[in-house]
Amino acid sequence: MYLTFLGTCAGVPSLQRNVTAIALSLPPGGDWLFDCGEATQHQYMRSALKPGKLEKIFITHLHGDHIFGLPGLLTSRSMASISQPLTIYGPPGIKAFVDNALSLSSSWVSFPMEIIEIEAGVVLDDGEYRVTAYPMNHVVPCLGYRIEQHDKPGTLDAARLKADGIPSGPWFQLLKQGKTVTLDDGRQIDGTAYLGPAVKGKSVAIFGDTAPAEASLSLARGVDVMVHETTLEAAMAEKANSRGHSTTIQAAQIARDAGAGRLIATHFSSRYGAQDMPRLLAECQSVFTATGLAQDFAVVEI
Repeated sequence: MYLTFLGTCAGVPSLQRNVTAIALSLPPGGDWLFDCGEATQHQYMRSALKPGKLEKIFITHLHGDHIFGLPGLLTSRSMASISQPLTIYGPPGIKAFVDNALSLSSSWVSFPMEIIEIEAGVVLDDGEYRVTAYPMNHVVPCLGYRIEQHDKPGTLDAARLKADGIPSGPWFQLLKQGKTVTLDDGRQIDGTAYLGPAVKGKSVAIFGDTAPAEASLSLARGVDVMVHETTLEAAMAEKANSRGHSTTIQAAQIARDAGAGRLIATHFSSRYGAQDMPRLLAECQSVFTATGLAQDFAVVEI
């Protein structure tokens, strides 16, 4: 699993950063996009990502710096004759935004597209990944997303099966899934008895815009990677929180208290340039050492 940061600026773009968009690349090759700020399709062209691999888009909230890139990305995807179906998830209002933008501009999409308006709770579970939305503390309804890969069954012990006189055959696929099979001689074989330890799935928490929120610890509990906004520096906590945003220190405290493996801080105010980044990183690391700062086109392995 990989995160590609396509935009890391808050509110408006800067010369160094575009507004928010984060791609999550999942094995065996599909991509999910979290937010789609203005010019996200331009960022796609400058990255290794391909619009044809985009399967799902998750929107945290309806502020422009998180959704204004949607109409352009969708219509360009159609003009490229991409037929891959696409599902968009987001808070109430996201369907009206997309439908109206396409209708008023006499635009359309040529691929199957579904728009699902969601509240907090489990958004999807396809048997391989589960996505849960949590309510954030912002000035408009906003969600954060926890993405969890289901644990994978352990390796099937073929040598032990052979030693126990269990012949190889198509039932091995069922045994690998931990199921019980009945052989031709009537024996029932429990696959779980021949599986090694399960392989724990990966997990990532992607926060929407938020001041410190009650749901933050549940959203990020024990994740491998936590992505959290750090719009302003620690000294500007009152201003940040009054506008539904967090500071460096506040994001780091959530990562520490939730037991996250790593914190990637993003969504920086355009007031901060490259010269300010070491100071912001130091503030985060004073609370949670396993912190990195996102930059446009950075790729993070989970």
